Amino acid sequence: MWREITKTDEPQQAFFNSRMHVIGLKPGSPIRMRSPEGKYTAVVGDILEVDPPRRLSHTLRFTAYDDPYCRVTYDLREVEGGVEFTLTSEEVPVGTKTARDMTQGGDLIAKTLKAIVETGHPPLGTRLLFVLFKLMAPFNPRSTRSENWPLEAGATDRSAAR
Repeated sequence: MWREITKTDEPQQAFFNSRMHVIGLKPGSPIRMRSPEGKYTAVVGDILEVDPPRRLSHTLRFTAYDDPYCRVTYDLREVEGGVEFTLTSEEVPVGTKTARDMTQGGDLIAKTLKAIVETGHPPLGTRLLFVLFKLMAPFNPRSTRSENWPLEAGATDRSAAR
């Protein structure tokens, strides 16, 4: 399951079919969650903590919104018969579009990750959602274009100010 939440060589289907871009999987590295072809960036942040295969934590900001950063932490714990996955969101700005999307997205991430680990693929409804994302991509706000969110150390704050 660790690979599923940290892979960079293919889209992470549990995370809305986004592809993770990082300089390195280490604290301080910028993180970008981009569309499979790399044209759009939905999420930006910086890695805060990496403890393989137990924990990944990073700041998060949706590029489509002008909301403040929050923090997400993915914890994995071996239990009898499998792995327990916990997604924790902190410092989410109350009453924002980010808060709304985090609430809805957290459940979908957990359900999709479970399906991928158990069956090898996301549920049909999630795969159809990926098709819809691809069809709607040309209508993404300009703020989500990847050229606005370079992958370099220190770029997160500079890009957010644009």
